[in-house]
Amino acid sequence: MWHDDGWDVRVRLGVLTPHADVGPESELRAMAPSDVGLHAARVPFGAMRAGGVMDATIPLAPVREFAEPPHVDAAAELLAAAPVAALAYAFTSSAYVIGARGEADMVGRLSERARGLPVVTTCAAALRALHAVGASSLCLIDPPWFDAELSDLGRAYYERAGFEVTRSGPCPLPSDQHRIRPRPLYDWIAGNTPDAVDAVVIGGNGFRTVSVIDALERTTGRPVLTANQVLLWAALHAAGASTRDITHYGRLFDRPAPAGPP
Repeated sequence: MWHDDGWDVRVRLGVLTPHADVGPESELRAMAPSDVGLHAARVPFGAMRAGGVMDATIPLAPVREFAEPPHVDAAAELLAAAPVAALAYAFTSSAYVIGARGEADMVGRLSERARGLPVVTTCAAALRALHAVGASSLCLIDPPWFDAELSDLGRAYYERAGFEVTRSGPCPLPSDQHRIRPRPLYDWIAGNTPDAVDAVVIGGNGFRTVSVIDALERTTGRPVLTANQVLLWAALHAAGASTRDITHYGRLFDRPAPAGPP
């Protein structure tokens, strides 16, 4: 008699996302089982305008500001008032700019504002995912709207964490979220992944990528880690929930999260 109303879930996750970006919610919802609730709070991001419009490349100043008080802190506090088990910070590039130490300081600050809830960030989750799949070298692919400077900061982020970055840079597709399509993305990555890497890492939570994970893993024979994929994996583990029922989005979901902070 009754139709599903979305209330009966095993776990709820809060998502902190740029105000005009629908990418993180779209991809997280595509991957998450129906019994995982996703609840987003929007955080002002100075590089995005109405309709999700951005310039061809995003400047570093608004990227840094996204991670600073007061907006993301207020959003975390309000979102934590909902019955969520963990908060997922759906933004890649701020970690590139502020580094792992700045990212860790931000996590501590946000968790305190969220009354102790675990806070999972995209780049820290990617590091844990690389350890989980046993990778020591990687190919780093960033969105077309990351310029060379921002992408170089991403390379440095992973190198400082002890990983060898064999290749890195922005993907040369149209610099427009709405024009990214799976086939050209798959073709470019499949044709430009070096043989001498253990994993492919694709940055950018607003970069439309999760649909090609399975095909790329079969083609390249390597784990493929994307921003929203690693974020969901880490957030579910932080919330004490299993990820093994998630299929078609990479071998990562079969792996437990390494011990340590999210």
